[in-house]
Amino acid sequence: MNYKEHPWMGVFAATLCTFKANEEIDEVGLREYFARMSRVDELKGLVCNGHTGEIMSLREKERTFVTKVLAEEIRKSGTKKKVITGICGEGSITATEQSLAAKEVGADAILLMPPHYQLRFGRSSQTAIDFIHDVADGADIDIILHQYPSWTKVGYTLNEMLEIVKHPRVVCIKMGTRDMARWLYDYEKLKEAKPDLSIITCHDEYLLPTLLEAGDGALIGFAGFTPELMIKLVHACVEGNLKEAKNAQKTVAPLARLVYNFGEPGSYAHQRMKVALWLMGKISSPVFRRPIRPISKESTKKIADELNRIGYETPNAKHI
Repeated sequence: MNYKEHPWMGVFAATLCTFKANEEIDEVGLREYFARMSRVDELKGLVCNGHTGEIMSLREKERTFVTKVLAEEIRKSGTKKKVITGICGEGSITATEQSLAAKEVGADAILLMPPHYQLRFGRSSQTAIDFIHDVADGADIDIILHQYPSWTKVGYTLNEMLEIVKHPRVVCIKMGTRDMARWLYDYEKLKEAKPDLSIITCHDEYLLPTLLEAGDGALIGFAGFTPELMIKLVHACVEGNLKEAKNAQKTVAPLARLVYNFGEPGSYAHQRMKVALWLMGKISSPVFRRPIRPISKESTKKIADELNRIGYETPNAKHI
């Protein structure tokens, strides 16, 4: 089965979340943004409540609400895109409850993050494996495993991933190891163990090298920003079309420097992305929830100038 036919291969967009000036969710703006993303033909799915969507600042009931809105807008579009929501729970019970709530409002799958207390205290291998299996059994929903950087205390080892993917509900790994020495080896060993498993990159800042070496697609915030460009780049890489991939990279590279500032995806990068999308008139507001503070007018102007230089129009620059 090629990537166009496989349900968990291809491009998945990690979406932003819209807020009003008072930091409450802007439902109208959110629906408009999701509706526009739903109309992008070659996206396989949309992912809400990821780090790009500010999951850490959302109340649990708000996470469920955002999932519901996404499911409704995808249904309205008449497409068959996957509805995927991020799940971040500190224990098996809370993560399962969040997953069941998401499933009830229309989620097809969850992007399951590790418990974040483990970033401080660590965990045993069995605890990491059992957490994923607990949620898979308890919620009975397809799971995209969220692999964190290998330098964190919650990054899964290859042996842990090999045990985790034995569960039939684990259908995909969002591979965020950010260790290029491991990338190809881990990919090959996981494919040997479970050939139908989809292994997709979330390395927004390393898209070209990761996908040219190995990968079945991408789950990235960049695709919630410039989906058509990401589709062009990712598909060219997966198809082995180096010329087309490098041509797309000419636009991707300066955008990546603008958004990620030579670093990894994170709150400040996602904030710059939201501001850029607002400047382009493609999202209702640049508001990012606290504790992140607003970008200065000077920095916003620089983002607008750089977007113009790359070739993007910024109709909202007049509101800076």
